[in-house]
Amino acid sequence: MPVSYAGFLNVNKPLHMTSHDVVARIRRHLREQGNPLKVGHAGTLDPLADGVLVVCLGAATRLSDYVMRGQKGYHAKVQLGIATSTYDAAGELVGCEDASQVTMDEIRAALPQFIGDIQQLPPMHSAIKVGGRKLYELARQGKTIERQPRAVTIHAIQLLAWDSPVLELDIHCGSGTYIRSLAQDLGEALGVGAHLSSLTRTASGNFMLADSLELDALLQGKDWSPHIVAPWCALRDYPRLDLAADEVARLRNGLFIDQRDCLDAPSVFGFDAQRHLVAILQPRGDRWKPHKVFPPAAAANLAEG
Repeated sequence: MPVSYAGFLNVNKPLHMTSHDVVARIRRHLREQGNPLKVGHAGTLDPLADGVLVVCLGAATRLSDYVMRGQKGYHAKVQLGIATSTYDAAGELVGCEDASQVTMDEIRAALPQFIGDIQQLPPMHSAIKVGGRKLYELARQGKTIERQPRAVTIHAIQLLAWDSPVLELDIHCGSGTYIRSLAQDLGEALGVGAHLSSLTRTASGNFMLADSLELDALLQGKDWSPHIVAPWCALRDYPRLDLAADEVARLRNGLFIDQRDCLDAPSVFGFDAQRHLVAILQPRGDRWKPHKVFPPAAAANLAEG
C-alpha cells in the first residue's frame, strides 16, 4: 500500500530546470508508484539557479506559505561591467563598461547601502503580477511597465572573493528578495553595471544545502520516508497552542476561540491532545480566528513530532 507522505523534501534543484519542472517530475514519479499525492514547492528558484528547493507533499502543501517566510541564504557570482535585460546571464546585453579599475575597497564601501530594510525594484523578468499579468509575460512581449519598489530585508552580505570582473558574495536575506536586482543595483552603485552570473541557494529557513537531495538520486528510490522532513522540524520557530476539546470543536466549525497564553504572534499553530495539528490561528482582537483548519485525517498526518 502506498505511503501517505505529509511533509517536505529538501531537493537540490538542478541548473536549467524550473521549480515547476522539479515538482512535475516528483508528482509523476509518485503517480507511477501508485501514490497520487498533491505536490508543490515553497519558494521559486530561477532556471539559472541551483540549490535548496523545498518540495511539499500531501497535507504539507497547505503549509508552504509558512515555509517560504524563512530567511534565505545564497552564494552569488556577480559580473561587473555587463548589464543585461533580465539582470542575469539569460538576458540581452544592455550595457557594457570597463570594470577593470574597480577595487575591492570600492566594492566593500558600496555593499553596506544594501544591508537592512531596503526598497528593491523587481526585475521585469519576474513572476510578480501587475494588473493580473505576470511581469515576465509582458517582458516577453517586449513591454516594460512601471513597477513599484518593494520593501525587502537583507541581513548580511559577505564579500567572499574578487577576481575582476567577477565578485562572489554570501547573502542572507528575507523572503521576496531578488538577488538579480541586488546585482543590478550594485553594478549601478559602482558605476559600471553588472549582472548575476550564477546563483546557488544555500538555505531556505531550516533547510540547508548540505542536507539536500540530488533529484535523480531521489527519483531512483522507492521509499522516501527517511528523507521526509516533518512539518514541525521545518516550522519549529512558530509558536504553538495546546487546544482543549471544546476549542477543537469550535475551530473545526469555523468559530473563534478566546486568546490565552499571551502569545503575541501573527500566526499560531494549534494542536489537540493527540498533538495533531488542528488549525493555524490568527489574532482578531482578543480572540483567535481559524485561518486554516485541518480535518482529522490531515491533522493526524501533520502530527507534532
